[in-house]
Order: sequence, then C-alpha cells, then structure tokens
Amino acid sequence: MRTLVIGDIHGGLRALEQVLERADVSPEDQLIFLGDYVDGWSHAVETVDFLLRLGTTHQCIFIKGNHDELCHDWLIHRKDNPLWRQHGGEATMKSYSAASSTTIERHKTFYEGLENYYLDDETRLFLHAGFTNLKGVEFEYFSKTFYWDRTLWELSLSLNPDLSKDNSWYPKRLTHYREIYIGHTPVTRIGKTTPQNAANVWNVDTGAAFKGPLSIIDSDTKKIWQSDPVHLLYPGETGRN
Repeated sequence: MRTLVIGDIHGGLRALEQVLERADVSPEDQLIFLGDYVDGWSHAVETVDFLLRLGTTHQCIFIKGNHDELCHDWLIHRKDNPLWRQHGGEATMKSYSAASSTTIERHKTFYEGLENYYLDDETRLFLHAGFTNLKGVEFEYFSKTFYWDRTLWELSLSLNPDLSKDNSWYPKRLTHYREIYIGHTPVTRIGKTTPQNAANVWNVDTGAAFKGPLSIIDSDTKKIWQSDPVHLLYPGETGRN
C-alpha cells in the first residue's frame, strides 16, 4: 500500500483526475488530501462530488483547509465575504448556484467531517497549514491554526540546516514528528513548482490555484506525480491569478 499525499486542489477537478491517473492510483493506496478543495477554478461542486465518490471506493483521509471552512461558512450563513470572493470564492459561489439543495446538504456534511490533522503510526503528521504549540498538535489551543498558520513553513525555510535536532535551539515544534506534510502556502512563492522539503516539513502546495500544477507525493519513496499547469486545463478562466 502506498500513502499518497495530494496538495491543494482549489476546484481544479480536471487536474485532480489527470494526476490521479498519472499516479495510477488504486483502491489499495491510502490517499491523504491536504485540504482546500474549492475556491479558484470553476469545478468546486464537481470536485467535492468526485471526492465523495472516491471516498466510497478508496482509502481517503480528507483534511480541512481554510478555503473549505470559508465555503462551509458561506453555505450555512450566506453572508457576503468580499475578501473570500476575491480569493477564489466568486468561482465557488457560481458553481454552487447550480447545485441542488440535496447536493448542498451533502457537501455541508462533507465539510463538517473534515479532519484538522492526521497522525499516522509512523509519527508522520498531515495537516493543511501548521500549528504553534511547542508540545505538538495534541496541545494546540486554537484549532483554526491547523488551517491558517504559515509560521511552521516559514520556520522550516529559515532553519539553519546545520543545526542538530538535539541542540537546545532546535525548534521544539519540529521534534515531535518524523515528517510533517502541509499545503496552504504555495511553493511558487519561492520560485518552485514541485513539492519542497525544509527541515522535516514537506510542502505539497505547488500553486494549482494559480499557474502551477497539482501534485501528489508518495510519502515513503518521495516519488512525485504532477498534472499539467492547472490554468492550461481551464482556458478562459483566471483561477486565483
């Protein structure tokens, strides 16, 4: 069984279908989705429908992203959020405008059931963004940190690679887990388009919401599969660009 980690999708169903095919995904694989299933490309509803079907035939773990929370909040309260609309929410609202009430209720249940994080038996941690508690995720006092924090990735990038893990200055946050897999902050911000490793953190958000591809990484072998740049699969759309 492979453990395959999938980065931020942002409504790019065509890219998701393409990269799953390229990775030759089977029901024997464990699929860990790092969140942000919507907000960006036009297939928000179709993406969640696809994931719901996939979860009935494959071993899937669905992590909560900040955009998933924003969408869920809008579906419940229908309160205008101009900032959300500017960052991909407009495409999501348009997608849901054609959805039935049954579909919307089913999606609300999906969003409500998303996990804040997943910790496997090999002390590998999977979550959307990060955490701040020095003792680890189990002690985090503010759950929104799991899908909004950027300091974990910033810390990893800035860490002196020569600093030993047993050094008293080594960040305590990083000592509890063998590996940490995140999305949330596109690696395109540092000029990359493939999953990047810093310290023991792997960032799998390769900018699918913008002009990057959607990526899958095998957490054991570190083999990577990627879709085409997602914007090429949605001609005439802007995504979050």
